[in-house]
Amino acid sequence: MPTAPLPSRRYRIVTSVLCAAWSACVAVIVFRQAQVDSEAAGVLQRGLRFLHARGLPTSIDYAFVEFTANIVLFVPLGLFWFILAPRGWRWHGPLVAFALSVLIELAQHVLLPQRVASPYDVVANGSGALVGMLVAWGALWWREKGRRRQGHFRDAAVAHPPSSRRRPEG
Repeated sequence: MPTAPLPSRRYRIVTSVLCAAWSACVAVIVFRQAQVDSEAAGVLQRGLRFLHARGLPTSIDYAFVEFTANIVLFVPLGLFWFILAPRGWRWHGPLVAFALSVLIELAQHVLLPQRVASPYDVVANGSGALVGMLVAWGALWWREKGRRRQGHFRDAAVAHPPSSRRRPEG
């Protein structure tokens, strides 16, 4: 897989601020006494029943939504890791997310007995980070590809400006 360029300093600063905000939100979710969805569980169940009655496959159930939410929650970690990590460490984002998830689940198991530690959360979180890492790689690669193409056109315009082209006589 080709490497994506390193982002600019300004891009890295913005990403660092967003990463800090994301980390704070995750910390609140992780160390909350009750599960995040405890208040919304009934509403979500009713909503799923409503959608199932209108054709939504029953395989999209509460467990599916919870698993998907855990994936989505960790997509930013993959993005942030890929952008902020040194080039040689960029591809380790999913492993870092996996290790972080194991630590989170252990902390919840030991410190928050009312919470349920789940290996499925670890898998979902690592998967989310993988998705985020691939999105970041693709975005940086695409941006660099566009810059190279613009540079090619710019160089061609300088080498052959319109006023220097000869028009055929006749």
